[in-house]
Amino acid sequence: MADITAAMVKELRDKSGVGMMDCKKALQESGGDFDKAMDILRKKGIAKAAKRADRVANEGVVMSYIHPGSKLGVLVEVNCETDFVANTDGFQAFAKNVAMHIAASAPVAIKREDVDQEMVDKEMNILKEQALASGKPEHIVEKIVQGRLDKYYSEICLLEQAYVKDPDKSIQDLLTETIAQVGENVTIRRFARFRIGE
Repeated sequence: MADITAAMVKELRDKSGVGMMDCKKALQESGGDFDKAMDILRKKGIAKAAKRADRVANEGVVMSYIHPGSKLGVLVEVNCETDFVANTDGFQAFAKNVAMHIAASAPVAIKREDVDQEMVDKEMNILKEQALASGKPEHIVEKIVQGRLDKYYSEICLLEQAYVKDPDKSIQDLLTETIAQVGENVTIRRFARFRIGE
């Protein structure tokens, strides 16, 4: 087993935002492999986040982002369980990053359930017509439509969008990491995006 140095633990903590002891345990568990340790922390973070999902989050912040030039702006409400966490740098940075992401990616809704059903039905009809027009058999069309509908959701739903600062992560991944980091349930409650002339 590799010797786990304080520098290794600190580097993992800086990259993951997770506590020192958890970082040390993850490095020991992975035999000093940094990437495996990150995966271990991610899995534990997801498990912790799932446990916290039922807890009430009615504190938080309303964060604003105004794009340079003042032609585009976003307001987003991000909630947590306590005002103590709401005032931490990590939580505030998360809220700011979400606001900037919304400005850049223009999501329509936070999650699939929030998308207007009329909009979904219209998109499904278009996708179905395209698949049929390409000569695909009827039994394959449904699978094609579902796959393309999933892609559509990943483009318009905030939690499914690829994070603009790190496209390997979704906003849901970023949210899960934040929950693990702050130790409370965190939710993105609502947002508004304003563009001059829209």
